[in-house]
Amino acid sequence: MAVCCFEYDRHRNGDYMTLSLSTAQSIVAGALEAARTKQAKPLAVAVVDAGGHLIAFAREDGATIFRHHIALAKARGVVGMGDDTRVLADRAKSNPLFFQSLSGAVDGNIAFSPGGVAVRDAGGSLLGAVGISGDTGDVDEECALAGLTREGLQGEGR
Repeated sequence: MAVCCFEYDRHRNGDYMTLSLSTAQSIVAGALEAARTKQAKPLAVAVVDAGGHLIAFAREDGATIFRHHIALAKARGVVGMGDDTRVLADRAKSNPLFFQSLSGAVDGNIAFSPGGVAVRDAGGSLLGAVGISGDTGDVDEECALAGLTREGLQGEGR
């Protein structure tokens, strides 16, 4: 889970805080910078709003064909279930039938591997999520957290 500070670029839609395009693009850029620093495999990075709608996306040269689907499934899984994908993966181990049924019910738009991290406002409300795929789940998650850090956000992660 990432908790938003009041210093990042955002806008208001009534009383509901949303992630702006510039914030989402900066999260993507920060994640990819971290990936290159770590010499990670080529990544796909998706940032979605609280409704699971794609705000920003990037696929590095060399990222394999399904990486964009997996990154988006991680991000959408976070907003759909309200927990980071590392938490969901742990929960799936103890209740595989439910999570297998869930995956079918949402047409596969969920992934149970680290690399999907929630973005929340200071009050804990879900604003969206970042999902990354391309390297190990641990590296994907580290890069997602780095993208959030670039925007002054904190993630729970490991």
